[in-house]
Amino acid sequence: MLIKKLINLFLLSILAIFITLFCSCHFGNDNDAIIIDHNCTNLSLIPEQWVNKAKTDLHIAYGHTSHGSQLTDGMTGLVSFKGELYAWNNGGTNGALDLRDRAISGANDLGNPNRTAWEAATRNYLDDNPDINVIIWSWCGQVSSATESDINTYLNLMNGLEEDYSDVKFVYMTGHLDGTGLDGNLHIRNEQIRNYCETNGKILYDFADIETYDPDGTYFGDKIPNDNCAYDTDGNGSRDGNWAIEWQDAHPGKWYNCGAAHTQPLNANLKAYAVWYLWAQIADWSGP
Repeated sequence: MLIKKLINLFLLSILAIFITLFCSCHFGNDNDAIIIDHNCTNLSLIPEQWVNKAKTDLHIAYGHTSHGSQLTDGMTGLVSFKGELYAWNNGGTNGALDLRDRAISGANDLGNPNRTAWEAATRNYLDDNPDINVIIWSWCGQVSSATESDINTYLNLMNGLEEDYSDVKFVYMTGHLDGTGLDGNLHIRNEQIRNYCETNGKILYDFADIETYDPDGTYFGDKIPNDNCAYDTDGNGSRDGNWAIEWQDAHPGKWYNCGAAHTQPLNANLKAYAVWYLWAQIADWSGP
């Protein structure tokens, strides 16, 4: 009996290690990178104290256009779905998270009006708003057409901001899915961003990875998925399924309706869950 109990304890320990390493948000190699991806969408794992600490400590500015609004629209819907604990507004009034949405003038996103305007716009904004301690920008399709040099420019500009504003956390981001699959330029460029962040201890919100998996962890990356969550069900090259709609239909009451530009509400739900992981980890939560 004792031997059986010891064996069971050993197996449970191995399972716990596996879950920690492969089924949760993770830090990068040895440089404390924060990688927010599809493993970071179980909202219930974030302790309330760390949600509250993020709301107390963080002052965030977020620059984006339509695809990037999936995060904030998801966050807005989350308040109705789960309560005022997840409230946010511009300025952080009434105990909400201080998230200044589209507050940075001079650029629209990481590729509009060009691939560098956001950097000067960020500097100007930080100089005028010294209380800001988190900067996050999103793409809106420009990674699909980016060259290796374009992405290196992005990475170098981000690194320069980190060096010059050492008290501010800068969040890197991948580009949304575009249906070109694992051999497409988008995936190659996203991998370039991921590898850089992992190697150099950066903070990455992996937009593309989050929309590659459904909430059950089913992987669709090898099925030419796009930003609308459509995918190829039978390998014939035609996207004839939609993982988000299928999951929503099968799980009534487990998701919430919200704004979701270019995509389905479930995708925006997952983006919101993941971004709260991001805020909590920036506020020093070590993860589940």
